[in-house]
Amino acid sequence: MDANGFDPATGCAFASCGDGTLTIAHEDSPTKFSLMETIQTQCGARTTALDYATHSVYLVTAELGAAPVSKPENPHPRPTIVPGTFTLLVYGK
Repeated sequence: MDANGFDPATGCAFASCGDGTLTIAHEDSPTKFSLMETIQTQCGARTTALDYATHSVYLVTAELGAAPVSKPENPHPRPTIVPGTFTLLVYGK
């Protein structure tokens, strides 16, 4: 999981993952959540924001290129971003 949020008006919690999924669960009680759906988004879409007025979830991403070569000071480098591919995804009912 990379980002998460909760909409108190709808009782829905959400979690986005860089693998390209957005999972939404409903809070049935303070100790129980039920899975509502898992939405396929786009690889890298993990940063989110919630619009409390419309109950829409916004995610941002871009197309990813190759990761740089691993080095001792950066053993797990992130892939490069392809210029001009910034994408805003909006999910709502």
